[in-house]
Amino acid sequence: MTARLADIAAQAGVSEATVSRVLNGKPGVAASTRQSVLAALDVLGYERPVRLRQRSAGLVGLITPELDNPIFPAFAQVIGQALTRQGYTPVLATQTPGGSTEDELTEMLVDRGVAGILYVSGLHADTSADMQRYERLRAQGVPFVLINGFSPEVRAPFVSPDDRAAMGLAVTHLAALGHRRIGLALGPKRYVPVQRKIEGFLLAMKERLGVEAPEAEALIQHSLFTLEGGQAAAGALIERGCTAVVCASDMMALGVIRAARQNGLEVPRDISVVGFDDSPLIAFTDPPLTTIRQPVQSMGQAAVGALLEEIGGTPAPHSEFVFLPELVVRGSTASAPAERTRARTGAPQGGGEDGRKR
Repeated sequence: MTARLADIAAQAGVSEATVSRVLNGKPGVAASTRQSVLAALDVLGYERPVRLRQRSAGLVGLITPELDNPIFPAFAQVIGQALTRQGYTPVLATQTPGGSTEDELTEMLVDRGVAGILYVSGLHADTSADMQRYERLRAQGVPFVLINGFSPEVRAPFVSPDDRAAMGLAVTHLAALGHRRIGLALGPKRYVPVQRKIEGFLLAMKERLGVEAPEAEALIQHSLFTLEGGQAAAGALIERGCTAVVCASDMMALGVIRAARQNGLEVPRDISVVGFDDSPLIAFTDPPLTTIRQPVQSMGQAAVGALLEEIGGTPAPHSEFVFLPELVVRGSTASAPAERTRARTGAPQGGGEDGRKR
């Protein structure tokens, strides 16, 4: 065995101790070094240990928080297709309420020898979570890429939409339609994408409408990223006199529309609604939803590209690839109710003290 270690070490250009760590699946070895040792095994005609042979089979794990929200199956489809084109086999692992946690799914995938893991909207997006879990994964020599979320504590490539710019697009669109009391419905504040959306919303409200932070913050409502969450948030925002609501997901936006109807309001005649994601089939809702399109195709392909570079021994830098979203205008937004009233009566639409208060 000593001679074998020496041969492998000489071929790979590393120490025998490093070869031993790789063969025994020990942490503390760089991905590029690990790859060199595996290549040396192949060149010298040695069989890889079972665990390492499994990892070379081309399995890549994809962990999502759920599949109820259509945006996650959309990511899974794009990522799965991109991996398949490169000769890898995607393994989808989904968390379920009361079921497996992200850590348990990660352990399951590592035990099956996946070549790498992609996380979509995982614990890396939760500022209250312990980021050491990702460092432990890196120490095991498993490459990974994180989508939708960012932490300076994690040394890995991140892929995200520009949440701040997204809110700027939504507020600018609604302000042009005459809306001033624009609400924001989103998930718990501990999530990085939520924090970024708040920052973008407050900035846009000030720049587009002259609404200072204290007034704009009163129009922000936290809930859950679900239809029911959007419905609950809408009830509070409608009570505060909002004539438009920007949502952090299309599912929340559908909940806002449901709440509006329960309050005897018509969308978009009485209240405008903007979603986020542009999930599949969202263009066919009643009314078709105006939304911010998350660039799923570009993000998914970039994430796969970064992961394959990591697997190939060329680690991507600890950086975040940020993709610009797109405003898709459909039937759920229209001019503010007051604007339509003035248009019908021929009343002046601007100027004066009244104009500034509207």
